[in-house]
Amino acid sequence: MEIPRDRGAQPAIPETPAPASADGPYEPEAVEATWYRYWEDGGFFHAEPDAVLEGGKKPFVIPMPPPNVTGRLHMGHALQDTVQDLLVRFKRMQGFEALWIPGMDHAGIATQNVVERQLKKDGVRRKEIGREAFLEHVWAWKEEYGGIILRQKRRLGDSCDWRYERFTMDEGLSRAVQEVFVRLHEQGLVYRGEYLVNWDPDNQTVISNEEVDNVERPGHLWTVRYPVVDADGTETGEHVDIATTRPETIPADTAVAVHPEDERFRHLVGKTVRVPAVGRIVPIIADETIRLDFGTGALKVTPGHDETDYAIGQRHGLETVSLMNLDGTLNEHGGPYADMDRFDARKRIVADLEASGQLVKTEDYPHTVPVSSRSKAVIEPLLSPQWYVAMQPLADRALAVVNDGTITFHPARWANEYRRWLEDIRDWPISRQLWWGHRIPVWYPVDPATGERDEAGFVVSVDSPGPGYVQDEDVLDTWFSSWLWPFATLGWPEKTDALRAFYPGSVLVSGYDILFFWIARMIMAGTHFLDAVPYTDVFITGMIKDKQGRWMSKSLGNGIDPLDMIETYGADAVRYTLAVLCAQGQDIKLDPGKFEGGRNFANKLWNAARVFGRFVARDDAGRPTEDLRRERSFDELELAERWLLTRLRDTVEAVTAALDAYRISEAAHLAYDFVWRDFCDWYLEVSKAPHGETPSKETLALSTEVFEQILQLLHPFMPFVTEELWWTVRPRQPGDALIAADWPAPPASETDADAAATFGTVQDLVTAVRQVRAQYNVPPSQDVRALVVAGDAATAAALNDARGYVERLAGLSDLTLGADLPKPAASAAVVVGAHVVYVPLEGMIDLDVERQRLTKEIEAKRGFLGGVEKKLQNQAFVSRAPDAVVAKERQKADDAKAEIAALEANLADLG
Repeated sequence: MEIPRDRGAQPAIPETPAPASADGPYEPEAVEATWYRYWEDGGFFHAEPDAVLEGGKKPFVIPMPPPNVTGRLHMGHALQDTVQDLLVRFKRMQGFEALWIPGMDHAGIATQNVVERQLKKDGVRRKEIGREAFLEHVWAWKEEYGGIILRQKRRLGDSCDWRYERFTMDEGLSRAVQEVFVRLHEQGLVYRGEYLVNWDPDNQTVISNEEVDNVERPGHLWTVRYPVVDADGTETGEHVDIATTRPETIPADTAVAVHPEDERFRHLVGKTVRVPAVGRIVPIIADETIRLDFGTGALKVTPGHDETDYAIGQRHGLETVSLMNLDGTLNEHGGPYADMDRFDARKRIVADLEASGQLVKTEDYPHTVPVSSRSKAVIEPLLSPQWYVAMQPLADRALAVVNDGTITFHPARWANEYRRWLEDIRDWPISRQLWWGHRIPVWYPVDPATGERDEAGFVVSVDSPGPGYVQDEDVLDTWFSSWLWPFATLGWPEKTDALRAFYPGSVLVSGYDILFFWIARMIMAGTHFLDAVPYTDVFITGMIKDKQGRWMSKSLGNGIDPLDMIETYGADAVRYTLAVLCAQGQDIKLDPGKFEGGRNFANKLWNAARVFGRFVARDDAGRPTEDLRRERSFDELELAERWLLTRLRDTVEAVTAALDAYRISEAAHLAYDFVWRDFCDWYLEVSKAPHGETPSKETLALSTEVFEQILQLLHPFMPFVTEELWWTVRPRQPGDALIAADWPAPPASETDADAAATFGTVQDLVTAVRQVRAQYNVPPSQDVRALVVAGDAATAAALNDARGYVERLAGLSDLTLGADLPKPAASAAVVVGAHVVYVPLEGMIDLDVERQRLTKEIEAKRGFLGGVEKKLQNQAFVSRAPDAVVAKERQKADDAKAEIAALEANLADLG
């Protein structure tokens, strides 16, 4: 099978969208759908095998965790898709042939449940219409409703190559699933066995250990009396009291076990007891696994419904009684309790035991209950024949590739969790009693006379062996198809060009909730079937919770719909905010208000383009007609310009390193700091022409040059607004889209550490003067004077060359600079590193009024401090008040002391 694509033929470049109105704030809805359609129609998401196999480009591949076909976009998807798309766009701009493989999972249990519920509303039941008719309904539902989530992902800006879109039940993947089952069986790694399984009575299917949640719940511990009887069933007068949390399983007891060294029961070993409620006579046995400190020290042994008991039964050759029907009711072995639901039977048995005097006591007893992660039904251990994968041989190889560094986890601590699971791995039950899913490729001969199938004469084959055979009714666990995702999506088991070009992949981005379900199993499958890991890096994101740290759920009503956030704030704002919050190893407490910060950043970028862009000549459509290019060399640039280009290069290097190390939050912060602080707050202010004048062409050229690289730097984070602005800064040829541009690479020669340091000091000095202005409520329009005492003569000389920046940005009427200058009288002082900035206050403010104000404020603060200290000196308050309250009062005292010190320093400055 070949992946569908046009070999050698690129889509025609669509017409470039007209620019959005530059008036007013950025309006995301005006550009997002337009640019996504342009990218997709123009083939900008495409990744071609030929570019790797023949063109020599390096591949970069991310397999998208396939969402359930029933799914809707939630914040977890939004976070992980933001990270994946960010990495794909980043690597695409770095020159990699970047492929992000999209698709959906058929989600066996979830989808079957959805369709069953829909049919029930119409009065139709699955078993009444039969398997084939039901599957027709499922496929019809899938065609109508399935895949909504993939359309929603486009709203976020996902740049997948949609030609590779796969579904785990499509023909190619189904063939791969069957092939894997057959090969594993041939290798002795798939087998059929009858063991205790985790049975979900609601969905009526087996589930794996990884699909079971162990939940702490309140319960009871019932102590029940088992009378000792002799050979003819006569009670001897002795008894054994046994504590149990599951009296409904008493009818399936086949022994009572005690520890061989327990003096209380040693003399009873070898004798028999009568099981309450049903009267079965069972032996008393000795087993070293019995805990002397639990309950009474004696254990009722129910091999058919408890894993520990099953092991005891195997060791002692006990009968195994399977008490439960598949729907959780008791079967004929339940005697008078047959056909009752297991929890109703529990109540009835307890009542009967109490009535007969065999219930010794009932205690409240919180304990761990196994619950299906899907249906939330309490799991019933059940003896059942199932198909299994022998996991140890697969786990050994998967463990080795992490231990030897072939695969790296980010954060590294998740490698320990991975190892813990693989080192204690159990065989995987892969058969499921469902109708929706991959049918197990096992065929049984059928006796034409009786219609019975020969269970022992099965044939394992992708295709039917011929007439007279029926296929196994069960389907495979959903994860049995998902673990093949990185290579089955590329055409395996056929040796396609796509498989040769794009396997192994590069990185998997996922949550820790499916570390064992999926991530580890994909590594097993890849190393086993292709002798190569499916990816070299695993980036584990945190999980998104509400602002109180709670899991989001319908019952709490605390979910945040990413589509609502996109409607309110825009996709770029949602993406950027999630990137900022994506710190390695940390769950995210999400407040919807945090997206406002992302929107503000998009607006800042939008407005920055207008500051200098309004001076660039444009045509009637609003596109620039001037291609402004800098003519001056780096050495000919002004100090602020050399500082800006130095900061640009430093920022690009730091962002690149952070993204390469999957430090997404750090990269987002670094980019933000440069754009907002350095470019917008400082450089645009420095380069602004006097009121009424037009900036020089050289100034506009440098602003354009840097802003263009800012757009390249931010594109992976905020693709829509950056693409829109990309077409407004200089003329472009059709197809010269930002998505296809190079990652910024400022030349190494254009850096000047000394200039950067000098301008950094200028910024600090200006900030110091502004701080004094704010402190004394001096408006920006009022001129002030300043005296700067530099740390040394060389710095004083460098700053003197840059004095124009300080004077203009700080609004100074006079600036004195030197290395050894006296402090002026009545002045405010601010320490800036090795320098001190003095701002004379006389003439700037009324000194007498200011002294009076400060004196009154100091007195008020001292009064407040006295009250707080009096409270803290009260031992009754300190000893009785909660620690948090006392700590709060102490903090008030510390804050008041600091404020008094600052006010006194200000008063001293006035002389």
